Amino acid sequence: MGDMTTILIAVLAFVSVAGIGWVFAGGDGNKVSTKRVKTFSDTGLKRGKKRVSALDVSNNRRKQVQETLKDLEQHQKEQRKKTVTLKSQIQQAGLNWSPTGFWIGSLVLGICVFLLMFVMGRPPMIALGLGVGAGIGMPRWVLGFIRKRRAKKFSQEFANAIDIIVRGVKSGLPLNECLQIIARESPAPVGPEFQKLIEGQTVGVDLPAGLAKMYNRMPLSELNFFAIVLTIQQKTGGNLAEALENLTTVLRARKMMREKIQAMSSEAKASSMIIGSLPPFVMGVVYVTTPAYMALMFTETNGQLMLAGGMFWMASGIFVMSKMINFNI
Repeated sequence: MGDMTTILIAVLAFVSVAGIGWVFAGGDGNKVSTKRVKTFSDTGLKRGKKRVSALDVSNNRRKQVQETLKDLEQHQKEQRKKTVTLKSQIQQAGLNWSPTGFWIGSLVLGICVFLLMFVMGRPPMIALGLGVGAGIGMPRWVLGFIRKRRAKKFSQEFANAIDIIVRGVKSGLPLNECLQIIARESPAPVGPEFQKLIEGQTVGVDLPAGLAKMYNRMPLSELNFFAIVLTIQQKTGGNLAEALENLTTVLRARKMMREKIQAMSSEAKASSMIIGSLPPFVMGVVYVTTPAYMALMFTETNGQLMLAGGMFWMASGIFVMSKMINFNI
């Protein structure tokens, strides 16, 4: 009985010790698992907060870009209205004339042509019509020709100017320094236009306003894209070098497409020029060989009406052909 009692006490003591150990071991496991669950939940909440904050930043940036684009669109509509005035067209041609001086020159040219035709013995109505046409049409044509030639030169060098900004920004130069390099080293008209932009910034004009004035002097889609990229980058941030590098790729692709279109339409342009110049050439040859035969067209009323009708239809045909062969991209 004594041995059995000792064995029973030992078993009960082992069970008690084992139970107490299991209780403490189980309690520690619960604490560890609770800590792990709490740690995982805190990490998940932090990650969720980070994701929510990243989404908020993305949404705010998208809203800023949309608001900036709306402001730019409204401003560009106002700028387009300003570019159709005579003063803005003279500025776009790079001339220092005033609108008053332009109209005075047109009037003087018209009077000179009228007096020349009148002295040559042309009827007064024909001389007056030629004088009015020369005074109104010739200066406008010359102004438009100078504007297009200057805009073409600007487009050819503008992509290279943007490349200067891309390389400068990648090497660590500030944007203003890159603009000064363009103004100093780029050929006309790119260099002088950027020089005016730099001069405006030195007197307190901010970059978006300076680009708007530059677009008023040179209303090209390439310059419009450049202004949009810089304005958005200033307000929302981002990689300026990458954005401008993508812009140069687009501008060069547009240039290649424009040259390809010109090459494909060169045959049609040559045909239209031959067709348009053939009637005046034949009339001039007939007037030189047999002046008495052609003089009736200028002295008789019916001949004058026929000449006026012929000139009207020739002008209409040339206008239609020019619209058919000109492509703007």
